Amino acid sequence: MGNQADRRAGSVTKKYNRIAVLKGGWSPEREVSLDSGAAAAKALSKAGYEPVEIDAGRDLAAQLQAANPDAVFNALHGQWGEDGCVQGLFEVLDLPYTHSGVLASALAMDKQRAKAVFEDAGIPSPHGKIVSREDAAGGHVMKPPYVVKPNAQGSSVGVYIVREGDNRPPSELTSKDWSLGEDVLVEKFIPGRELTVAVMGDRALCVTEITTALKFYDYEAKYADGGSTHVLPADLPDAVTERCLDLALRAHHSLGCRGLSRADFRYDEAADGEQLFCLEVNTQPGLTATSLAPEQAAHLGISFPELCAWITEDASCLR
Repeated sequence: MGNQADRRAGSVTKKYNRIAVLKGGWSPEREVSLDSGAAAAKALSKAGYEPVEIDAGRDLAAQLQAANPDAVFNALHGQWGEDGCVQGLFEVLDLPYTHSGVLASALAMDKQRAKAVFEDAGIPSPHGKIVSREDAAGGHVMKPPYVVKPNAQGSSVGVYIVREGDNRPPSELTSKDWSLGEDVLVEKFIPGRELTVAVMGDRALCVTEITTALKFYDYEAKYADGGSTHVLPADLPDAVTERCLDLALRAHHSLGCRGLSRADFRYDEAADGEQLFCLEVNTQPGLTATSLAPEQAAHLGISFPELCAWITEDASCLR
């Protein structure tokens, strides 16, 4: 289908029919991925495809060879599924696949390296630095308020805000059950409003504002029923909306993303100087009932089956 987001599934000739929908896996985001994959498979069936759902295991190459698909719809989330690892497997197997390729996936998942790309592209991002989990747990490595997050996880897994007046970093960092990597990103906390923009190919869709009654927009707020409220389009000055759309598209292209992505922002309207900061780009946006990218597509008249069909027909190898 190319990269034009305003094309519809029914307006072009389909290249693919039998689609392996990858879901699950073994990252901390397994449960969300199971939901995304099931929803995508149902939508693809409605769009006239033959989806084959695969709960990805470490024998994924054999699973894919047994399924013998025309293309792979990658609905995996988190480590191994969206960090370039599984994308490399698709390339080795010469299977067309959706979303971003090896390099873009790896860059976007590594938050500090993505920041370096943003800086080079003139995209504002909060100041941050990589420290060991031990150092982050031992005392303040940055003046509060700041954010501590795993450098290579998604869905706000393991994210903590250290606020002014807090005596020490969160105790969870010292837990023996911590499995989110030994390096963490410590980043200046940006107050204000939570915004997000989905990008389909060459088009930024719209701006959504996210609010939550919880402490902040964490994993629970993202995926629990009633955990957050999505306002779209966000009630913003026209100039802020246009800048947010522009920055999302620039972030997508600067990382080399393909297909669907989603950029997350903080908007500090009370700040002097720069008010809009890009937090990260998600190369595998969620496709659950509460997910943001499908909401934005629907707002612009693109149904969920049409969105999944567009993602599928954008699939290729050597991405």
